[in-house]
Order: sequence, then C-alpha cells, then structure tokens
Amino acid sequence: MPFAGIILILAVFLDRAVGDPHTPYHPVALLGRFIGWWGRPTAYRRSLQRVAGLIFWIATAAIAVIPALLLEWYAPWWLYILIAPVFLKSTFAWRSLEEHAISVEEGLSRGSGEGQRAAGMMVSRKTALLSDEEVRSAAYESVAENLVDSIIAPLFWFALLGLPGAAMYRAANTMDAMLGYRDDRERLGWFSARADDILSYIPARITGCLLLLWFTARRRGREAYLVLRRDAGKRPGFNGGIPMALIAGGCGIRFEKPGSYRIGDCTQSLKTGGRCVIAAVRGATVLGLLAAILCLHLANQNHLLFIL
Repeated sequence: MPFAGIILILAVFLDRAVGDPHTPYHPVALLGRFIGWWGRPTAYRRSLQRVAGLIFWIATAAIAVIPALLLEWYAPWWLYILIAPVFLKSTFAWRSLEEHAISVEEGLSRGSGEGQRAAGMMVSRKTALLSDEEVRSAAYESVAENLVDSIIAPLFWFALLGLPGAAMYRAANTMDAMLGYRDDRERLGWFSARADDILSYIPARITGCLLLLWFTARRRGREAYLVLRRDAGKRPGFNGGIPMALIAGGCGIRFEKPGSYRIGDCTQSLKTGGRCVIAAVRGATVLGLLAAILCLHLANQNHLLFIL
C-alpha cells in the first residue's frame, strides 16, 4: 500500500470537513438495508437461525470487501488516490460522534424530552424515563465506546489489511449493532456478536493505551487506570468497558445505565465533564492516527528495502 499514509490523512481531513452525509446511498446505509432484509428472525425456523446468521455474515462481509479489493487491485494510481479516501472515510465516523453528543446537549437545553429523543438516536436503551444526567450518560457512553468501534478499529484494520480490512470491520460492526442483542435476534445474531468481539479485541486495547497516554499527559493517568481496574468489567462484553472506564476515571465522571452498571466516580457532572469526554476522544484519535501513519511509513520503507 504505497499510498496508504496519504489515503489515511485525506480520509481524516474529509471526515472533519464534511462528516457523514445523510443519504440513503451511504455505503453503511446500503449495508444496513441488506442486513435488515436478511436479519429477520421470523424468516427462518429456529433450528436454522444460527446457520443463517453465519452464512449471511459471510455474504454481507463479502459485499463490503469485494469493491475494496477491486479498487486496490485494478484502479490506476490516480483514480485510487481520488476514490480511496472517500471509501475509507465511509468506514469510520469521528466528527459524527461529536455532532450526536452536541445534538443531545442542544436538545436538553430546549427541554428534557428533546434531549431524550436525541439520545434515543444514539443508543438502544429506552430514554423516555431518564433524567437529564442519565440522558447525558447514555450519549457520552456511546461516544466513549464508539472511540473503538467507529474510529480506532476501522483505522487499525486499514493499517493492517488496507481498504478491504476497513470495509470488513465496518460490515462486521454494523451487523453486530443491528443483530447482536439478547432478544429474539440472539440466535440469528450470535456470529455477528462473536465476530465483532474478536475483531475489536486488539483495537480496544490499543485504544486503552492511547487513552492512558492522553490522561497521563494531563496528570490524570492514575485515576483513569484505577477506574479501569475496578469498573471495566461492569460493562457487558470484554471491549466496550475499556474506553468507558478510562474516560470516566480520567475525566472524573460517572457513566450509569439504570439497573445495569455504574462506571466511574462522580466528581463532576456530565454537563460539565462532557467536554472532557470529547477532548479525550480527540486526543486518543490524533495519537492513534500518528501511530498508524508511522507504522504505514515504516512498512512501506521495509517493502522498498525488500524489493531493492
């Protein structure tokens, strides 16, 4: 991937400039409609749901990966540089995360109901009965967790496997987001949930290291680490609790899902501490980008030395 570093930089600038376009033709929206078509438990006998989930997971991943492979294999270099940043940008969402959090704060400024509705666009939990602080918690938890899912993980897989790697991860994460629940979708979505856990395992721990570096530089590393040790396991799954606990500890805030978990210690409210969450996500993202660009540069140098 001789242009990988350039593609990554251009994709990030594109994301910060325009964010996610609200169009039904966005690649993730198209994937979502395909997943919605096959991801209906009532379409299969119960005994066939696990097999159907596996087969359609492979099919969906292939639909996402094949265009990326064709672009990398057959596009001339000038066309690749034009299209690849747009393709890569479609696999991650940095600016969009911040915009969603801002929309919740703006909604709450107009009334609890507006904030609850805005938070309901970000999370699967029912927000209608949540307090303002619980609404903010839902929103900023989503931002913290999606530091892995929507930023670091797709960029990690791009650095490792190029555009096909980023496309594969985005397809896998979208399937988990739509099907990975313990309800009537559990049998159909079992493979989607496990695959996302596996593909996010290393990126989640890289994200943890980046956040520790960020908070250590801000003299909050010890607090972040202590909450990580104590609370990361409270969040279901073995990936999402890492960024949530570190950000909660580093920012001195508490994430709370009523009846499920509390992560962090409330030394300041989320109305005040929300800015710290956004800053931490930005800091970890920039550190991750610098590390990815350095790794791509070193890989390219080693490739050239091998050829010579």
